[in-house]
Amino acid sequence: MSGTFVGMPAFPEAAHEAVNNRTLRGNLRHATHTIRAKREKAVSEVSDWAELREAGKQIKDHTLRHLDRYLVQLEESVTAAGGTVHWAADADEANEIVTKLVQMTGESEVVKVKSMATQEIGLNEALEAEGIRAYETDLAELIVQLGKDRPSHILVPAIHRNRGEIRDIFAREMSEWGRPAPEGLTDTPAELAEAARLHLREKFLRAKVGISGANFMVADTGTLVVVESEGNGRMCLTLPETLISVVGIEKIVPTWQDLEVFLQTLPRSSTAERMNPYTSTWTGTRDGRAGEGDGPQNFHLVLLDNGRSDTLADEVGRQALRCIRCSACLNVCPVYERAGGHAYGSVYPGPIGAILSPQLRGTASEIDASLPYASSLCGACYEVCPVAIDIPEVLVHLRERIVEGGPVVREGNKVVLKPAKGHAAERAAMRAARWAFAHPGALRTGQRLASRTRRLHPRSLPGPGKAWSGTRDLPAVPAEPFRDWWQRTNGGKESGK
Repeated sequence: MSGTFVGMPAFPEAAHEAVNNRTLRGNLRHATHTIRAKREKAVSEVSDWAELREAGKQIKDHTLRHLDRYLVQLEESVTAAGGTVHWAADADEANEIVTKLVQMTGESEVVKVKSMATQEIGLNEALEAEGIRAYETDLAELIVQLGKDRPSHILVPAIHRNRGEIRDIFAREMSEWGRPAPEGLTDTPAELAEAARLHLREKFLRAKVGISGANFMVADTGTLVVVESEGNGRMCLTLPETLISVVGIEKIVPTWQDLEVFLQTLPRSSTAERMNPYTSTWTGTRDGRAGEGDGPQNFHLVLLDNGRSDTLADEVGRQALRCIRCSACLNVCPVYERAGGHAYGSVYPGPIGAILSPQLRGTASEIDASLPYASSLCGACYEVCPVAIDIPEVLVHLRERIVEGGPVVREGNKVVLKPAKGHAAERAAMRAARWAFAHPGALRTGQRLASRTRRLHPRSLPGPGKAWSGTRDLPAVPAEPFRDWWQRTNGGKESGK
């Protein structure tokens, strides 16, 4: 990826600041609980939800196993339909490709559909450096852009803002970007939405270049799919003469029939709707003659790797590439609810970000090395994931990688990571535990000693363990080890239990 948010500290430090922000916590609690309740109701309407979830997992796993074949098929299909395919190994290459494509049109502004991939590579900043202004058209992304802010949620990037804050941003900033906010603007949702609509309408009608991502790409037809709720995506995908789509290579599905599964699970898991209000699909380009159809005359697809091939090489971690960006895991995560998205230092916050960012970017930075620990391992994220990503499993896998080091693939090359600094005590404790479990006699002696001295045990741990016990009660040691109880009671028979 293009790097962490500038100046971001490790997750524990960033989260500590966030949890002390009462307004932020209130906004997050209200929003996540509301979305969570609506999603639960929407999912309960589907009698075969478990089967759909398993089908989504199987389709994604099959596609990832044969990704090379499906990528070639997609390129052939897009090309046959009149589009042009570009391959980008990393963020810099993707930004260079898109910038040159925009410059070739002679335009100095573009309209954008909400896109995690373009945020991941820092496309807006790259375009701005070349004198090209990118206008976000999704309402929440518009709020973030006008507020000179960062997204904090996959589905609702401005979830950390309340209505009063949004009103103030519109009144203060809209005039700098185009049509100003109406006089006397209040914080009622209808007025805020109308202000955004009026502000954006002139940009839709003027723009000659649109930039999008895609939720899915269908390999056998070369069709791209964007699902959204506001209609801004439809405007960006059909009005401009040139459309440039930047899409991660993992977003492929083999056939239209496969797409059927995800168009049932994605809206229910994200916006708690039975189907998305706008599902836009496009295949190649329209006829260049005036009045012939709709959609762009020129279509470019930029296929983005940016660490995805490295992630694919990890047999445990690759399941993160199943993600369809529904954000259900964020809305049930107790850590995200309290810390918010900015603490993750990535455009991918929450549980999925805690496993995706360290794989796409590596764990060399302080924040990436801390992200796998941004979880209580409660498993709620796995339970709601519509493609059954076992996020706790990957979190533990990445924690082991950080503490112990070992072989990984980075930029296509096999390398051996050194154990991360700051985990010496953890490594020593785990090695001691491994040795004890491998020597039953020593384990038995240690258990008996712990039971007989339990009255002398401190209520908190010293040294490195102090931070852990500072927010938790130490488990009480039983008066008698289980093995001794088993032998004394003949497996509970003599005690009547």
